[in-house]
Amino acid sequence: QLQLVESGGGLAQPGGSLRLSCTASGFTLDYYAIDWFRQAPGREREGVSCISRSGTSTNYADSVKGRFTISRDNAKNTVYLQMNSLKPEDTAVYYCAGTPYRSVVSETCFSPPYTYWGQGTQVTVSS
Repeated sequence: QLQLVESGGGLAQPGGSLRLSCTASGFTLDYYAIDWFRQAPGREREGVSCISRSGTSTNYADSVKGRFTISRDNAKNTVYLQMNSLKPEDTAVYYCAGTPYRSVVSETCFSPPYTYWGQGTQVTVSS
């Protein structure tokens, strides 16, 4: 089955850390730029971070800049989102999405169309 699978969500205390993973199943992630999105209850989905196919270009929403780090390991068919200094407002369901429609080093973020979406992983930041 061709899909993206997120993992690594859970409960963290304010100031804590979590690392999310987005793993491709049934296809090679090398050919896909990956964007992370999140959606909190009652709020619109927002873009969080993105990484180019090569991994050399990354970008972040202002709300997470300096706290989150995106990376990829194509040998493991996985993109990671390291989340540090977590805040209660980071609480949301986090989704990854993959698109093959960007150049290898494209800095474009949060631009459809996407070929694959993951099912989401819940992140809750609370004391």
